[in-house]
Amino acid sequence: MPTLPVLYDYLDSGNGYKCRLLLAQLNIPYTRVELDIDRGETRTPEFLAKNPNGRIPALELDDGTVLAESNAILCYLADGTPYWPSDRLAKAQVLQWLFFEQYSHEPYVATPRYILRHLGRQHPRMSEMPDRLKRGRDALSVMDTHLAKHDFFVGNRYTIADIALYAYTHRAHEADLDLTPWPALRSWLARVASQPGHIKMLPGD
Repeated sequence: MPTLPVLYDYLDSGNGYKCRLLLAQLNIPYTRVELDIDRGETRTPEFLAKNPNGRIPALELDDGTVLAESNAILCYLADGTPYWPSDRLAKAQVLQWLFFEQYSHEPYVATPRYILRHLGRQHPRMSEMPDRLKRGRDALSVMDTHLAKHDFFVGNRYTIADIALYAYTHRAHEADLDLTPWPALRSWLARVASQPGHIKMLPGD
C-alpha cells in the first residue's frame, strides 16, 4: 500500500499554507511534519539531505522524491485538475502570476510580516521596512487593478494563481499593510475564502 505524501511545513508560513490549502481542496490525505524555522529545524543534516536549500515547504512523495518550492508543489498537485488550466495561454498566465508572487509580492509582503512577527520592532532589520512596504503597496495595487476587471487572476476562475497570492495577502495586516485602499482586492479575498474546501491558515483564525 503506498505511503502518504509528507509535507514538511511550518504553521506560520504562508508558503506552507499554500500547499495545505490545495491539498485540502483536492482532498488529498498526507502527513504533515512541523519544522520550526526559528529554531533551525530546517538546517539539520536530516532535513538538508531531503532539501539542500534548507527551506519549507517540501513535499516528499511516496517514492521518496522530494519536491521543494511552494509554487512548484502547487503546479505538481494541481496538474490534471481544474486548479491548473490545460489551455496553453491560461497556463502561462498562471505562471505569470506565480512568478509575480515570488518576485514582486512575497519579498515585500511576507518578509515584512516575518520581521514584525518573528524578529520584532526593535530588530535592526526594521530599517528595511519603508522600502519593502512601499514595494508591497505597489504589488497590491497591481493586483487590485487586475481584480477590478476580473473575479480571479486567470480565466475568471479559481486557480493556483489565486492560492499563491492569497496566502500572504490575507495576512497583509500583520505586515503593517492596510488593505483599505484596494476594494477589488478585498472582495477577491472574500471570494477565495468562500471556495469549497477552503481552510484557514492558523488555529483560531
